[in-house]
Amino acid sequence: MGFIQEFKTFISRGNVIDMAVGVVIGAAFGKIVNALVAQVIMPTIGFLTGGMDFSDMAWTIQKADPETGKAAVSIGYGMLIQVTIEFLIIALSIFLVMKLINKLKTSSERLDFLKKKNAAKAAADAPAPAPAPEPTAQEKLLSEILDELRKANEEKGKA
Repeated sequence: MGFIQEFKTFISRGNVIDMAVGVVIGAAFGKIVNALVAQVIMPTIGFLTGGMDFSDMAWTIQKADPETGKAAVSIGYGMLIQVTIEFLIIALSIFLVMKLINKLKTSSERLDFLKKKNAAKAAADAPAPAPAPEPTAQEKLLSEILDELRKANEEKGKA
């Protein structure tokens, strides 16, 4: 099998396509959460804390020195706070979706179990089939004639 054919077989598998769709949707969801945090949540938190802009928050290790031209050395933790909030929102969303999926899966499995249990109970409770009725005298006579004809036919075939 050629390389291109193997690649087509690989890429057309259901789980690879599902994974690709999940990655695309996840990236789009990440952008939505990023916008929500940056444009709604962080400004609201900033307003509640007296107009503080979290993206500019930093811990300065060394101040800038204009005489030597050295730039300030600082650790920006405001963006870390913002990204942490984004992560928590995404993690909570994934947790809630997985919880819903597991609940639906459990409900489906329980429903299947109950269906099988009810089917087994119905089969056990079903009345046994009635025995075949006793053949009438006419049916017995016809059966005997048929047997005799078969026997005669076999004897003809042997002779």
